[in-house]
Amino acid sequence: MHHAPATASGGAGGPPYSCPVSTSPAPDALLGPADIRELAAALGVRPTKQRGQNFVIDANTVRRIVRTAEVRPDDVVVEVGPGLGSLTLALLEVAERVTAVEIDDVLATALPATIAARMPQRADRFALVHCDAMHVGELPGPPPTALVANLPYNVAVPVLLHMLDTFPSIERTLVMVQAEVADRLAAGPGSKVYGVPSVKANWYAEVKRAGSIGRNVFWPAPNVDSGLVSLVRRTEPLRTTATKGEVFAVVDAAFAQRRKTLRAALAGWAGSAAAAEAALVAAGVSPQARGEALTVEEFARIAEHKEPVQQ
Repeated sequence: MHHAPATASGGAGGPPYSCPVSTSPAPDALLGPADIRELAAALGVRPTKQRGQNFVIDANTVRRIVRTAEVRPDDVVVEVGPGLGSLTLALLEVAERVTAVEIDDVLATALPATIAARMPQRADRFALVHCDAMHVGELPGPPPTALVANLPYNVAVPVLLHMLDTFPSIERTLVMVQAEVADRLAAGPGSKVYGVPSVKANWYAEVKRAGSIGRNVFWPAPNVDSGLVSLVRRTEPLRTTATKGEVFAVVDAAFAQRRKTLRAALAGWAGSAAAAEAALVAAGVSPQARGEALTVEEFARIAEHKEPVQQ
């Protein structure tokens, strides 16, 4: 299905920059509020809560995201949940290649046509993978060097961790997520919101908050604020003899019962409270400490000192 390029005056065809009514700062292939609504109407798309869909309708915002992500001309960018293509187009302006992963049938069908209509000169640098990002195991073309996405809020953390795990070539990530999720991901030990997402993200990367995004740049406007999170992959993986699975098992156990001391919280994991205490002492961690005080390195040390449970 081919969509002619929509101009701000609503007509098809013609150069997209002959629009005196456009409020965008430059002759623009990017999508503005009118374009987004027009495209959505043509496709019969209504953003759904179930998929956490909120479309960005502001060209300045997507350009800011691309700038903050430090996307380079040689980057191969993977984008999750491209929606109608606002961020996709901004990424294509700069990156070598962009691969978008979209689960929604209608959106996945429409996106290549939108790219072809609005950025024909770069359409050959774009690829679409129509599937659930939680199950993506490979991507077409060269390995991705960056992940930039406005993640669907209800699955943001598992999708982020899956992508970092599955594609070790991703060096830099910038994701837009719900503000409180952004705080949680970027939190350090001792913070009230430090938890499982913080530790697991830190296993892969150095994580920090990279800005806030207001509600008015989305359609529909969400009832929460959004935040940007930057993740720069560790150049050296964490030094530990424990596997990622073993370390994450300790993390999950430690935070499953937040108010308990680690001696109590890790009893099930270790086989008994005494075995948990032994592992903690051997790892140089106080059995009376709580999970929210520990770094990912300390969780790894605890995993290394787990004794096999006697049958």
